Amino acid sequence: MPSGDRTDQLPAATGSPFADFGLPGEPGTEAFWAAARTPVSRPGGGGGWTTLFLRRGGPADISFESWTREPLPLRRWGATDCWYAEVEMPARLRVTYRFITDEGAHADPFNPSAAGGDRSIAATPDAPAQPYWPLVGPDDVLPVPRTRLRWASARLGGRRTVRVHPVAGGGPVVLLLDGDDWLYLHPAMTAFEAAVADGALPPVTLVFLPSKDRMGEFGCRPELWEAVRDELLPLVAESGVPADPGTLVVAGQSLGGLSALYAALEFPELVTRVACQSGSFWWAPDCAERTDLLDGPAGGALADRLRQRPGLSGLRIAFDLGEHETRMLPHCTVVEALTEQAGAAVRVSRSPSDHDRAGWRHAMLRDVAWALG
Repeated sequence: MPSGDRTDQLPAATGSPFADFGLPGEPGTEAFWAAARTPVSRPGGGGGWTTLFLRRGGPADISFESWTREPLPLRRWGATDCWYAEVEMPARLRVTYRFITDEGAHADPFNPSAAGGDRSIAATPDAPAQPYWPLVGPDDVLPVPRTRLRWASARLGGRRTVRVHPVAGGGPVVLLLDGDDWLYLHPAMTAFEAAVADGALPPVTLVFLPSKDRMGEFGCRPELWEAVRDELLPLVAESGVPADPGTLVVAGQSLGGLSALYAALEFPELVTRVACQSGSFWWAPDCAERTDLLDGPAGGALADRLRQRPGLSGLRIAFDLGEHETRMLPHCTVVEALTEQAGAAVRVSRSPSDHDRAGWRHAMLRDVAWALG
């Protein structure tokens, strides 16, 4: 929670501190707020950027999705309603953030790029564009597929709603793990439509699979994939939505990426094409006992499994990792190398992000296209 009144000692009358960011004028005036647009960056030290964030109102902290561990306090300009932070960012970074106040979390009203109602997206000027992902404001309601499957899984227990959407008439099934994030935070349906229309992807049928217990379902256990094979895919086939269930691409991030590769190893007749972003390859059966989840043998349980599992010539898998995920790198590189040594067709790339869907989303489109060949 925000703490204290962090007021700058320099009086507001001495002028704007923000001219270097292209924001002249006296902070806190109506004219200043009418022109305010943030985040905005100027060159910083070491080839990185100094990025300005503004908030009109009272005290708040700025919290980043994964790039920094602790929230950063905003400072107040004089006695005005202008609160700000100048944040040093590395080159090539796209990151999700939000303002934390005593009332809760809020998106940045001066930023047109949001991820749901309480998050915004910042990108340094050198971060590559994400051409198929539209700007979505915090108050926008994202379109969702018309087809809803009510899935009462005997294998997993409980009920969940799975949305299905044929893009451009439908085609191979693309199973999006953590499907609710791709429905309600990032507009995957719109992005896939744009990519297919542009010729970057063939027509596909999207299946948005929500998770109920990420650690339980996405750990290296068979129940989820038995349920997908025996329950969910038959439901999709019976739904009347055009789809080719004979070709299945699984797209997963973090624990979802771990689960996608696990499925390819243990259910090769089901999963032969994977788009994996920032897979949680630190996972091992004893990881819950660790103080630090990433403090374990490189590659975790899947690296051990890959050393015993030659003959992956039928697998086509794209791996991606954020350039700023330095502690994930040893886990991912060993799994990438072992997967290729086992005979799989492997693509490896690095995205300008940390452990964040704002970076994963472009990689997901690109890697699904590659997985489909």
